[in-house]
Amino acid sequence: MVDYKCFSCGQRLSDEELRRKLRCPYCGDKLFYKPRQVPTKVVAR
Repeated sequence: MVDYKCFSCGQRLSDEELRRKLRCPYCGDKLFYKPRQVPTKVVAR
């Protein structure tokens, strides 16, 4: 399952919600993005 965010209102949307309709159910916008995760830093010893 992939989460997307609406560019206008910032609400999280699942990929299943977007399969039905390519509009945000909260504000009606068509622009979405996939938020990046913060990478974990590992220190080599």
